[in-house]
Formats: sequence, C-alpha cells, structure tokens
Amino acid sequence: MSEPEYLEATRRSYDAVAQEYADLFRGELREMVFGRGFLGSFAEMVRAAGGGLVVDAGCGPGQVTALLRLELGLDAYGIDLSPEMVALARREHPEVRYEVGDLRALDVADGALAGLVSWFSFIHVPPADLDTVWAEFRRVLAPGGMVVLAFQVGDQPFHLDEAFGRSLDLDYQRWRPEHLGQQLSEAGFRVEAQLVSQPRVDADGPGLSLPFGYLMARMPD
Repeated sequence: MSEPEYLEATRRSYDAVAQEYADLFRGELREMVFGRGFLGSFAEMVRAAGGGLVVDAGCGPGQVTALLRLELGLDAYGIDLSPEMVALARREHPEVRYEVGDLRALDVADGALAGLVSWFSFIHVPPADLDTVWAEFRRVLAPGGMVVLAFQVGDQPFHLDEAFGRSLDLDYQRWRPEHLGQQLSEAGFRVEAQLVSQPRVDADGPGLSLPFGYLMARMPD
C-alpha cells in the first residue's frame, strides 16, 4: 500500500534541511522552561508507575530524546520519519538510540510502552488522519501508560514552501488544547494536564510567535 503524499513531502522536506534545522533550534529546549517542566512531570509519572520503555515519536535531531534518557533517566529512544534527521541525531547523541519510523505505524509490540512523547511532530498529520495516530498510540501503550503532546496553539494551519534557501512542502496544524483533549478523551485516554505558554518576545520563525501547548494523558489501567 502506498503511503499518503503528506508523509513523503514531510520526509523530503526535513531531509533537505536537517542540519540547518538542528542548528537553528539547538538551544530552544533549554529556553522552553514550561516544556521541560512538563517532560519532567511526565518522567516522574512514568517512574511512579513502575517505569518501562518510552518512545519519542518524531524526534527530529534528538534533543528531547537525549533529555528523556540522559537527564531524566528514562529508558527512551527516538524515531523519526526523516533518515537525515535520524543520522544527525545519532551523530550528535551517540549514546542514545534513534531509528527511522512512522508515528502512525510504530515498530513496537502491543502494550510495550510505558510512555510516548510526540513533541511538535504529530502537527504534520492532517486532522482527518489523527484518529489513526491515536489508535496507534493506544495500541503500543501499556495500561496506565502516559502520552505527552507538544504543539502550536491556534486555529489555522500553516504551509511552509521555503526555508534556508530550499524548497519545502510542509503543512503545520495548529490546535486548541481543549480540542485535542476532547479528541484524546474520545479515543479512550484520560487527560491528566494541559498547559499553554506564551511565546518569547524575540521569537521569530514559523510558529515561534504562537503560544505553545502541552497536553498529558494516560491510558486507562
């Protein structure tokens, strides 16, 4: 079965700008105080439930995966649609595992994960395909397993066709936390927390001038 066109467009776009993207956002996670706090809370809840394997689905250049594993002590690894992003993540964080993969079809056994992170990655999935994503997250998470989402807050999608002097074909979906929370609830998750942080005054770039949203949910026990 052929994959959706948006997947190939997303892969090709990130392959084209992997190094430039990583350089641009290299220090962003250090400045995301609320986001790091959310990840810290996620790590505490995973450990409190007994720990286990965690996947960073759509890991990009690998900073979040490295934080989860090296600083927060989780048994975490990253997957990304872009082979160039995965190769870059492996070079920059050789002590962390990274694999090429699709968050809609994870190479993980049923119920094998204690936690799953989608950090500004599911935002490239069209709304009509999100039910597939939530169903896959439910499949791979163990009872009581945690999921964390990070996204740009807004109502209108955004299309990027050029960056770093390269032609791209990237669609960004923006979401309201209450709408995502409703979707997750309808998919069978229990929403535990949500947070919106305002953008930095010096933020510049696609989506950086928008508030960031964070949402944490749990699989039923």
